Amino acid sequence: MKAIVFEQYGPPEVFQLKEIETPAPKQDEVFINIAATSVRAGDWRMRKAQPFGARLFNGLFRPKRIKVLGMELAGEVVGLGEKVTKYKKGDKVYATTQLRFGAYAEYISLPEEWIMAHMPPNMSYEEAAAVPSGGVAAVQILRKANIQAGQKVLIYGASGSIGTFAVQLAKHLGAELTAVCSTSNLEWVKELGADRVIDYTEEDVTAMGDSYDVVFDAVGVMISGLKKKDFKNIIHPEGIFLSIENPYRESAEALTYLAQLIEAGQINSVIDRIYPLEQMAEAHSYVEKGHKKGNVVITISDDPIP
Repeated sequence: MKAIVFEQYGPPEVFQLKEIETPAPKQDEVFINIAATSVRAGDWRMRKAQPFGARLFNGLFRPKRIKVLGMELAGEVVGLGEKVTKYKKGDKVYATTQLRFGAYAEYISLPEEWIMAHMPPNMSYEEAAAVPSGGVAAVQILRKANIQAGQKVLIYGASGSIGTFAVQLAKHLGAELTAVCSTSNLEWVKELGADRVIDYTEEDVTAMGDSYDVVFDAVGVMISGLKKKDFKNIIHPEGIFLSIENPYRESAEALTYLAQLIEAGQINSVIDRIYPLEQMAEAHSYVEKGHKKGNVVITISDDPIP
């Protein structure tokens, strides 16, 4: 099968399009023909081995454990292990691979009980591939706040892959929503459901004197440079601070929940650009610059094996 492989750390040019062995499903695994995947921050950071912990995970001097990146996917089930009961051939599924990676390839085998679910029927593969990682993160983190209708919620980093889902989910829950993003993203983020948008290049939201029941940092200190203490002046005394850097549990149930909301027209994925597999280096270069709007998607295969 075709796959994008990296055998040394470095810039996007380290990627190579290669033929590698096609995996066979184990007894409890689902064999998927991948139609689309995405470029996540975790992908380019693993490619560059930044932070240094990536080297401890994947090999000190060169990649050893993971050579095919890709953390989320959408595709068609084309094979089943003997013990699989939840899926059948022809099912359209979407999934997050977590630190297994492996979605930059034509095929993948994942355990039946993995973070995987049936795709929303009203989505294309490209749209669905942009949901699992960012969508599940937004669901699981926001659930910690138990948002109630009328509560004042601030999403910092509202134009990213997690932020775009967080905006839509918070609004679905009835929040009075303020979104923070850059100048070029103000209008379309407001169209996602934000009641108010703040341009962080023009105003310091942490010094504006407003008070929120929930503040969700959807970018993290590595990108924004802001820590929990920087937001303390705008959080209500009984309010809660959430961050993508805090631990959360990914689950198939969250993917199913997202599919229900998507089918009902409550939320959708935001796609900035779509690249073919052969242009993975260009896609990584674009994402690494930090200016993407929502998600960058990669198309892989349209013709599943029999």
